[in-house]
Amino acid sequence: MDYVFMTDSNSDMPYPFRDQYDVPLVYMPYYLGDVEYFSDLGRGSLYQELFDRMRKGEVPSTSLLSPGRYVELLEPVVKDNDILFLAFSSQLSTTFDNLCMARDELLEKYPGRKFMIVDTMSISGAEFILIRHAHELYRQGKPMEEIAKWVENHRMRVQTWLTVDDLVYLKRGGRISGTSAFFGSMLSLKPILVIGKNGRICPAEKVQGKKKALRVIAEKAAQNIERPEAQSIVVMHADIVEEAEFLKELLIQKIPGASVEIVRVGPVIGTHCGPGTVAACFLGKEREI
Repeated sequence: MDYVFMTDSNSDMPYPFRDQYDVPLVYMPYYLGDVEYFSDLGRGSLYQELFDRMRKGEVPSTSLLSPGRYVELLEPVVKDNDILFLAFSSQLSTTFDNLCMARDELLEKYPGRKFMIVDTMSISGAEFILIRHAHELYRQGKPMEEIAKWVENHRMRVQTWLTVDDLVYLKRGGRISGTSAFFGSMLSLKPILVIGKNGRICPAEKVQGKKKALRVIAEKAAQNIERPEAQSIVVMHADIVEEAEFLKELLIQKIPGASVEIVRVGPVIGTHCGPGTVAACFLGKEREI
C-alpha cells in the first residue's frame, strides 16, 4: 500500500488480529502505583493483574500522550509514508487534540505527506468494529480518503450498550455525576449506558440487578442491530467471563444467525469502567441517545 493504516490500543484490538495484519498501534499508558505500563493486548497477565489489584482497592490511573510524544512515535512512519489514523473518541480525552497537534507539526516538517486522522467517536469494542471493517477496505487497496469517508458515514451506526458493577470508577474519571453514582450504589441499581451521538458515555436507563441488565442489553442489541449475518457482535468484559458468556448466549437466542465473539476490556478502558463491566458492540441503526 502507498500509505500506512494506524490506530491506538484503546480499541482493545485482540492481539491475534493485530499480529495477523501487522497493524501499527500507538499504545496508551496506565499506571499502577508509580509504575507505567502499556497494554499487551491480552498476551500475558497484565489484564488479570490490573483487575485483581483494583478489586483489592488499588486505584490505577491513565495519562495523556503529549504532542511531543506523538511526534516521537509517528515521525519514523510519516517521513517515508502517508498515514491514515483511526483514533478513539475525541470526546473522551484531549489525547485526540494532542494527536492533531503532532500531525500539524509533522506536516510542516514533511509538507509532501498526507496524514489523515479520523475520529471514530467510539472506544474499545466499538472502535475495533470500525477498525476491522476499515482495515478490510485497506487490504482491498482502497484509497485513504474513501476509507476515512466510510468510517465517518458509519461511526454513528456502531453501538455500545454496557453495564458496570460499580459506578465509582466512572465517577472518579469524570464520566458520570457523583449524584448518579451515589444513588446507583445505594439502591443496588445497575445502569445501562451507551456511547452516545456525542461520543461520550451516556445513561440510557437503570434496572435492578446484573442479570436483568444483561437481558436489557441483549434486547437493545436485537432491536438495533442491522444485518447480523454480515458481522460479528463483540461482547466486551472486564474480568467477568461468566457474565460475558451469559450475554453471548442471550444474543444468540435473540438474534438468529448472530455470530458473537468475546473480547477482554483492556487496562486503560478497564481503569475507567472497573472490573465487572460487560458490553455488547455491533453495527446497527444510528445512535438515538
